[in-house]
Amino acid sequence: MFKNAYIPYGGYFSTPFCKWQGSLQNENSIKLAADTSKRFFEAKGFDSQMIEFLYLGHTVIQPGSFFGASWAANEMGLSIPGMAVSHACATSTNTIYTAAMAVETGNLSTAYCMMFDKISNAPHIVWPNPQGPGGEVLSENVNMDNINRDPSTGFGMLTTAENVAKEGGFTREEADEVTLMRYEQYADALANDRAFQKKYMFPIELKSRKSTLVISEDEGVTATTREGLERLRPVAEGGIHTFGSQTHPADGNTGMIITTKQKATELSTEKIPVQVISYGFNRTKKAFMPAAPAGAVQMALDNAGIGVNDLVAIKNHSPFIANDLHLGKALGIEQSRINNYGTSLVFGHPQGPTIARLLMEGIEEAVIKGGGYVLACGCAAGDSAAAIIVKVG
Repeated sequence: MFKNAYIPYGGYFSTPFCKWQGSLQNENSIKLAADTSKRFFEAKGFDSQMIEFLYLGHTVIQPGSFFGASWAANEMGLSIPGMAVSHACATSTNTIYTAAMAVETGNLSTAYCMMFDKISNAPHIVWPNPQGPGGEVLSENVNMDNINRDPSTGFGMLTTAENVAKEGGFTREEADEVTLMRYEQYADALANDRAFQKKYMFPIELKSRKSTLVISEDEGVTATTREGLERLRPVAEGGIHTFGSQTHPADGNTGMIITTKQKATELSTEKIPVQVISYGFNRTKKAFMPAAPAGAVQMALDNAGIGVNDLVAIKNHSPFIANDLHLGKALGIEQSRINNYGTSLVFGHPQGPTIARLLMEGIEEAVIKGGGYVLACGCAAGDSAAAIIVKVG
């Protein structure tokens, strides 16, 4: 259990997420994340020189990834070291955890987590293969090939979701019902001129020689109705998942300051403490990826010394609706308690920043409810998962 690591209230942001091959498809995500972070610090009136170490969370390499955190820091006007953290969809959770551990142990007083990904135009890598016929090379699409095949099992991620759905006895009707609920919850974040999203969302600025494109809202979210969901056919024969009940790849970035209690108090836009409490991890049986978060959540709850009913906000990365169905059944959580105000099923999945955005939404939900414990969790490639709990107020 953590005692000394805090997140300043308001000391975080998520950009809008843009559906792949959209407005961000040609941007270098490292530079875009650094430039956006610099603008965020300036808008908040934060002195970026307080940052001692940069944690870079991303999964899809970009030109210049070799220099990673040092390049990103330089783009922010900082001369500090850093490191990269990569754990597929759980990258944010582990980036924040790693930074919190450094603050907890006193090795750092203030760290910055920069979490981002661009799934659009993912790199196509050519690997040498001297033993191949005629020296024929091996090739890999960093995104598509790894979504479609886990080298440990030979199965793609959709197969893992259908395995969990079948074992859990989840039906197509349940899948559509909860999917529709998720879209309705996302709509709550758009109410009153996006009042909820504006608590944490920071716009993207894409500058050219002639103009500046400002992106203030999620791009590529599909309008969804019960009738529309019912008309869709399952992607896998005999399965429960349609293109409506699984996420879409996207691009986006997030940032979060991790620091001491005293510094968090100084930086917070309102005097609302946000303390990092605990962390959990898990790896489930092969080809059952959406089942992994339940074990990670239970570990985080045990480490925090609390139960599921003590949580005021529960955010779960749901690339497939089976993720939410399993978490609810395994831990006895009503679906209406999970993913209020949005989830990656709806707004898309850039991998690196996804769970960080969920955590921010959970913090803001807790503030509305008067404070309490917030859970953010999610599965990751290799049938693994990670979870983090913070206390608001």
